[in-house]
This record gives sequence, structure tokens and C-alpha cells, in this order.
Amino acid sequence: MNALFAEREIFLRSGGRVKFIRVSRRAQMLGVAALGAALLGWGGATLAMAVNSASVAVERAALAKRGETVAKAASKVADYRRSVEDLAEDLEARQDFMEDVYRTHFGSDGGKATATGLVGDAKADKGPELKTKISMAPEAAPLIRLEQRQRQFAQRLTAAVDRRADKAAAAIRSFGLNPDTLMRGAARAQGGPFLPWKGEKSALTGELEKLADALDRMEYLERSLIAIPSGKPTAAPMETSSYGYRRDPFNGRAAFHAGIDFPGRYGQPIEAAARGRVSFVGQRQGYGNVVEVEHGNGIMTRYAHLSGFGARVGQKVLRGETIGRMGSTGRSTGTHLHFEVRLNGQAINPRRFLEAREDVLEVQQLAKARFADIGNRS
Repeated sequence: MNALFAEREIFLRSGGRVKFIRVSRRAQMLGVAALGAALLGWGGATLAMAVNSASVAVERAALAKRGETVAKAASKVADYRRSVEDLAEDLEARQDFMEDVYRTHFGSDGGKATATGLVGDAKADKGPELKTKISMAPEAAPLIRLEQRQRQFAQRLTAAVDRRADKAAAAIRSFGLNPDTLMRGAARAQGGPFLPWKGEKSALTGELEKLADALDRMEYLERSLIAIPSGKPTAAPMETSSYGYRRDPFNGRAAFHAGIDFPGRYGQPIEAAARGRVSFVGQRQGYGNVVEVEHGNGIMTRYAHLSGFGARVGQKVLRGETIGRMGSTGRSTGTHLHFEVRLNGQAINPRRFLEAREDVLEVQQLAKARFADIGNRS
């Protein structure tokens, strides 16, 4: 210790003069102690700052983590809310679509009641898609199950509509007509501005698209069916001349007879064989006084040799409505009705229309009743 802190003498020369400074042992020890204390204080302060900085960093990290957790929770809640709202919106749009198509084809009252009621009768199918949606938004589980019921109802209704449409198609075939040809050959006039439907993106699922297509097919087939002549044009009990080749009553030569002749009394009512629109009233060569009725899909009926008219061009007539009176005008040997059925301008045998089977007439009457019911509810 004495050797380390021995007394020191320091000589300073300035301006030719020499100064002598003596540093005692005690002064050296006090200086070293002061320096050590300063270093120790600086080190402590530095360490305290480092510890405090680390603590602040840890707290910041913890706050950031909590912030992320809160943000994720908020995002999840927002996703749930959006998911539930989207599901509810889709469900409402789908229900509106089902009620609209049902109302169009089956009437305003029955559509809403049946579409809503039958949907609730189906059992929910907990398939993979359903489970995935429920896991995304458990609160929406009841809505999703109802969505599945709607889809199942759409499937069942589609099957029922297809069966009814198939019956109409079979009835059309029984008249010797091809329903597919009728559907392809008679395009319906449609148009108007494009107004996007609010549920276009969500409600038209595969099931509902199939239902819409099935209803459209049934609608067209049944409209075609009820337009087919199936009623007798007059109360006459027998025919004097059938469709096909015969001996001409005037010259005795072989000739083609394009219709069926019904005898009767002069002035006897002549009735439309099916509903349609009167397209011609007047005289045609060989036929005398004629009324022609267009029934759609290229089908036309002609009533000839009339003594008088009971309809005007453009008039809409129903089956059984009087359109003329029996007579013997034109190339005729006596009072009778010449009745023709033409398809796209070509004469076809009317007998198949006049001798329709009971089951075919029943399908036709069912279709008529449906359209009448829709008309009454509109």
C-alpha cells in the first residue's frame, strides 16, 4: 500500500521558474477513491438504464401481443357478424325466389304458403358444407339448417314438377305431336330492359336453377297442351266424310280430304275446339264462309261452309265458345261443317284430337284448372 501510494513530487517549469508540487499519500488515496466511486456510479446508472430499457421492451411486446389478440378477436367477431348477415340475406333472397317462381306457376296464395310450409317439413342434412358454415359462424346454425331445408324442398318440388311436365308431354304425344318439336319451334316473344335481380349472386343455387328450369318446362308444355283442340266443334253425332283420300262428291275422282265433315241442321252453333285467337273470318275458295282460330305452337283449326259468323278477327275465344253457324256455302253438297286441324300450315288428321283418351283429357283439364286458378288470383 505504501509503495503504491508513495508520496510524489511534481516539478513544473514555467517562464524560467520552477515550481514544486508535493502529492501526499492521502491525497492519492482520496483521488483514487473518488475516481472509483465515480466509475461505480456510472456503471450502476448504465446498468439501471439497461434493465429499465429491457423492462420497457418486454412491456411493449406484451402490449403488442395483447393488441394483436384483441384485433384478432374483433376481426373474428366482425367475420361472424358478416357471415350471419350474409347467410340471412342469402336465405331471404332464396325464399323470395322460391315464392316468386311458385306464385308464377301455381298462384299467389298457394305459392307462399306451400313454399314456406313445405320447407319446414324437410329434415336438415348435416353435410360437409353445412358443418363448415356452422364452424365459421355457430350463431348462424339455425339459418344454415333452414337453408338446407329450402334446398331439399326445391329438389322435391323439382321432382314433382318434372313428373307433371312428363304427363303433359305424354298427353301431347297422344295427339300425334312431338312436345320437343313444339318447344323448339315456337319461340316465345320476350324482351324488356335488363334489371338485375337483387338475389342473382346468392339465391340461384343449383337446386333453384333446376327448379326454375323445370317450372318453365312444365309451364310451356301445359300451355301447349290446353291449346290443342280436344273438343268437338259441333253437337253432330257422326261424320259424313273422314280425313284422307276419298271419291270427290262432285266429279267422282280420287281426291284428298283435309278434314272431317259433320252433318247437322242449318244454323246449328259451331264451337271453338280449343281456346285461341281468331285469325281469319271470311271466304276461301272451295270452303265458302270460313273461321280460322290460331291456338299457338303452329296449331290452327278451320271451320268451313258456314252460314254465318260469330267471331271477329283478333278475338280471343275459349273452348266451346260459339264462333259461327253451320251452313252449306262454298263447294258443298248440303248443310254440314268441314273441320280441319293444321300444324304449321299442313293438314293433320283431326280424329286423334276428337277421340282423346279420358286420361289425356284429365291431364289437360288439370292444366286448365291451374291456369284458371292463377288467373283468378292475379
